[in-house]
Amino acid sequence: MRLPPAPRVACRNCLKSSRPAWLRPTPSSSARNGPIVMLEMLNPVAAYGAITGYLDAGGPVVLALMVTAFLMWMLIIERLVFFATASGRMVADHQQAWRARADHESWFAHAIRERLISEMRVEAERKMGIIKVLVLVTPLLGLLGTVTGMIEVFQTITSSGGANARDMAAGISRATIPTMSGLAVSLTGVFAISLLERRVSARVDGLADSLDVHHTPKAQPGVS
Repeated sequence: MRLPPAPRVACRNCLKSSRPAWLRPTPSSSARNGPIVMLEMLNPVAAYGAITGYLDAGGPVVLALMVTAFLMWMLIIERLVFFATASGRMVADHQQAWRARADHESWFAHAIRERLISEMRVEAERKMGIIKVLVLVTPLLGLLGTVTGMIEVFQTITSSGGANARDMAAGISRATIPTMSGLAVSLTGVFAISLLERRVSARVDGLADSLDVHHTPKAQPGVS
């Protein structure tokens, strides 16, 4: 009885060589994976090139978004530094001024207490309005970049009389990158505002609880 021939087993190198060129992994692409990419981004020249390429792809709207994000985070960091340092000293000063008073029960003492709490609230909420405005502006700037990018795509189609893939890709990049950047900046700003508002409530409520009043003061006669 004649046995059938054994099946041929293709070697791994033969399979690799039979693949099309665009399916074969190149040494440069495989070597750039993993930690090597992170190390390359630590190079100032590579980082500068990546930033300039991002700005060129996104257009002038991305530059405006970067400036807005820089201003927003400078204000956020200033507020975080305030809550970490100066706000504690301000609370301690207000507590000392309240405890130095002999009268904690009269109508006038109650007015002094409300003034101390109001001063703390004003200082704690300083610049919060500007931060909220910047957070709201960033997604609108991203939408502006989307509109300008789509206008560029339509102008390319009109001028060339057809679909030029390279020019259309540049316009689509200018339409999508600003929106992505604006949403990213806005999301980080929303989280920062939530953190700052919790700090404001903690400082103001903590000061109000520490300024003890023995009973609810009654209005003095003849004082409205």
